Amino acid sequence: MTRLLSDVAEAAALLAAGELVAFPTETVYGLGADARNGRAVAAVFAAKGRPQFNPLICHVATAEAAFEEVVADERARALAARFWPGPLTLVLPRRASCRVDLLAGAGLDTLAIRVPAHPLALDLLRAVGGPVAAPSANRSGGVSPTEAAHALAELGGRIAAVLDGGRCAVGVESTVLDLSSRGAALLRPGGVPVEAIEATIGPVGRPLPLSAGEATQHLRSPGMLLSHYAPSLPVRLDATEVGPEEALLAFGQRPLPGAGAMWNLSPSADLVEAAQRLFAGLRWLDAQGRRLGLARIAAMPVPDGGLGAAINDRLSRAAAPRG
Repeated sequence: MTRLLSDVAEAAALLAAGELVAFPTETVYGLGADARNGRAVAAVFAAKGRPQFNPLICHVATAEAAFEEVVADERARALAARFWPGPLTLVLPRRASCRVDLLAGAGLDTLAIRVPAHPLALDLLRAVGGPVAAPSANRSGGVSPTEAAHALAELGGRIAAVLDGGRCAVGVESTVLDLSSRGAALLRPGGVPVEAIEATIGPVGRPLPLSAGEATQHLRSPGMLLSHYAPSLPVRLDATEVGPEEALLAFGQRPLPGAGAMWNLSPSADLVEAAQRLFAGLRWLDAQGRRLGLARIAAMPVPDGGLGAAINDRLSRAAAPRG
């Protein structure tokens, strides 16, 4: 049975024993395993039903700890100084001495790593004393959890515990930036806007996401599959009208009338609030829609600047063809 915890030392002891513990970060709840323990890392894939070609992000307590596992260049150090702790993941070459099990990086010569900003996450990482592999604490392809109750609902009975740290402040996953070659490539929009990254290191490329068929090749990072973050109901984007058979994901002061159910990401059109409420809203509308027999979720347009790019990325993946 999965326990709800408030004690960091107990959560760290479970991780050290090879158990899985969901824990809060500033972005979403992560499903943690000791990244040095191959058996524990394999259990993450099993608990999530996650394709093993999709690498995991490793979390550490400091930039210095991160750069003991990966090779950092001047760009990486400049970004770490500005954005860590915070919602930025860097993909960098593994050091020969890297302690992270190869399965956590899907056998690649690179590693996705970050320093989270949540105080409870940092306390946990310091108590563990090493890297913790932690994808989002949900079934693979599903809606990411932003509260402890979401993680329990997704993974209860599959993991040892959930460390309760309240609601996540950012609400969408970290930005993932590949610095493993000379160019910089944005692999996933997220909590750090790409504009802020480019102001620090210069232009950043933007590769297209991969379909399920294309994903037979190794992915460089989590979050690159085209269909991802998906509720069970289909999602319709850029809705300018809505019917009674639809659940509405609204944005702004004028939600569309006539929906069978409605969740407003931010009545004041605040993108920070909208990001924080995105996954909770998709989860709530999915549950309400299934209970009421609704056909789909209709999402109103969200401006694409800043955090809006991350919100729209998640919505487009939720709406992508499945299978």
